[in-house]
Amino acid sequence: MSGGLMSLLGARRGHFRFESGHHGELWLDLDLLLRRPARLLPYVRELAALLAPYEPEVICGPLTGGAFVASMVAAELDARFCFSERVAAPGAALYSARYEVPDGSWLVGARVAIVDDAINAGSAVGSSAASLQALGARSVALGALLVLGDSAAALADSLGAGLESVERAGNSLWSPDSCPACAAGVPLTS
Repeated sequence: MSGGLMSLLGARRGHFRFESGHHGELWLDLDLLLRRPARLLPYVRELAALLAPYEPEVICGPLTGGAFVASMVAAELDARFCFSERVAAPGAALYSARYEVPDGSWLVGARVAIVDDAINAGSAVGSSAASLQALGARSVALGALLVLGDSAAALADSLGAGLESVERAGNSLWSPDSCPACAAGVPLTS
């Protein structure tokens, strides 16, 4: 994984369990992206330009990192902003973490782009989309600075939404019962 955006974050290899419940071998320190907003701004502007044709009225981002990026994109597009927050922690089942948009009555009928710093399995973005739909909003696009693997494309297709990203990289995810590291007895990396 190379590219300008990758130089702004740290990557580690190992055996990790993600919020979605999946296992994988790549961990990204996404908080590093947010420490120097001026360095992030060119990528945010690029993502905003990619999302502009969808004509979103609202940009929504899951707390924490996604909400910061979404707020910056909303400013670039002069759109309204909202966030989703985790209300249920991940359990043993895949995609058990839940995100909800608080006080979303004003979102009825709104065209929303859901923006995250990175989308891997898509648990935060997918749960945010479900909350928005329950509020009567329509997800027209998913956007991220970085999309890893194929899960985001499948999620966007299931929502009938577009998918835009500044950078993409291949990545493998496994359910715990099909994880090759688990099968080899490799402990989870802390």
